[in-house]
Amino acid sequence: MSDVGKLGLIGCGLMGHGIAKNLLLAGLDLTILDHPDNQPCDDLIELGVDISNELADVVSDKDAVFLVLPGSPEVENVVGNPNGFLDLLSPNTLVIDATTAKPEETLIISALIRDKGCAYVDAPMTRTPKEAEAGRLNVLIGGEHDDVDRAKPYIDAYAENIYHGGGVSAGHRLKLLHNFVSIGQAVVIAEAVATADKGGVDLAVLNDVLATGGAGGVALDRLRPYIEEQDSSSFRFAIKNAEKDLDYYTSMASSLKASANTAQAIRYVLMKALEKSNNSPVMPELIDILK
Repeated sequence: MSDVGKLGLIGCGLMGHGIAKNLLLAGLDLTILDHPDNQPCDDLIELGVDISNELADVVSDKDAVFLVLPGSPEVENVVGNPNGFLDLLSPNTLVIDATTAKPEETLIISALIRDKGCAYVDAPMTRTPKEAEAGRLNVLIGGEHDDVDRAKPYIDAYAENIYHGGGVSAGHRLKLLHNFVSIGQAVVIAEAVATADKGGVDLAVLNDVLATGGAGGVALDRLRPYIEEQDSSSFRFAIKNAEKDLDYYTSMASSLKASANTAQAIRYVLMKALEKSNNSPVMPELIDILK
């Protein structure tokens, strides 16, 4: 794959680090933006990454630029910065936006990028940083077919499954739908475990009952190591990000005049959990907060 071009990446956090690692392992030329929120990059340096604190080094003269940021405000801050990102883009650059974002904002951002003679696809991921490091993410794409075809050789480096859901913003809509369901399942299980613990129920037995019944699935599999051994490594997803995603989902549902009562209830639980916490808890720790 080393012949498919030079890449830039903004946002080398928990998910971005795994993406960057697998792009490098695929033999691609990658430059990432230096930032205090980046994960440690010593392993990426060993793989040949370039790190720069100059946006021009990351964006200019690149075939594709990845945005792997926390949410829409961060994307707007990068793209909307005067004399910044948009002015540095070279003609025909492909922007691959792997952020979890508001679809309504995605349409605005993509229009700004296309007005510069560049291409855009939204390509958020499901699964966790563990799968990002292993190159086994699910990637949900929105964009024109030609742009998606350009993006796939890069995305193949870190994805196990790729789903093209339609035009621009379809990927971000799919991501919010997925996260509403998956986060909702995790919150329900966390609340049940907290209640079981207060009632003196053997949590190992509860896990078996849930796993062999209608509550079995990925959400339980990710929470189970924490329930049994206080090991959160299978579900390193911050509660604050879960709450943000539910906020985005309810905003999307409102714009579509769709029901969001369940999503609002889930978000309320997450908001209250954040009010009770003084650190940055991940989803399995919701169990302890609810206790």
